[in-house]
Amino acid sequence: MKSKIFFNAYRWFEFLSYNKINILIILEISKYLTGLSNLTIFMPKNSHKLKSMGVNEAVNALGALAQASRLSVFKLLITKGKTGLAAGLIVDYLQQPPATISFHLKELSNAGLIISRREGRSIIYCVNYEKMQQLMNYLLENCCSDNGGKC
Repeated sequence: MKSKIFFNAYRWFEFLSYNKINILIILEISKYLTGLSNLTIFMPKNSHKLKSMGVNEAVNALGALAQASRLSVFKLLITKGKTGLAAGLIVDYLQQPPATISFHLKELSNAGLIISRREGRSIIYCVNYEKMQQLMNYLLENCCSDNGGKC
């Protein structure tokens, strides 16, 4: 039920933001609709301006996620947020050989789903939330359109 509320609130938020409604009004309406007084809406910067990706880009992104180890890496990085995680710590978390993790990080990076930055001697990887949001937009752009938008 919680995910259904989140999805409906997100779709409502998306509709309102595309129609240039003030963010504070959106938050208040979302609080009212969900009954959650401490509701916080997570939305990446300028996500209302994001378009969904094209079919080839979506196929590349989904292909990168279509392997169990890469999906595990991606899900781990999602839990770490924008702070990310060093490659060595990813190896420790997932208990896989460094060469295997390096290969999976390269594949996710080539698909644009993760980004890296250097901090001292470490390379920190984190999710590219803009690209992830574009993929989500692509997957949901026609969601329940045959049912009048009701899921």
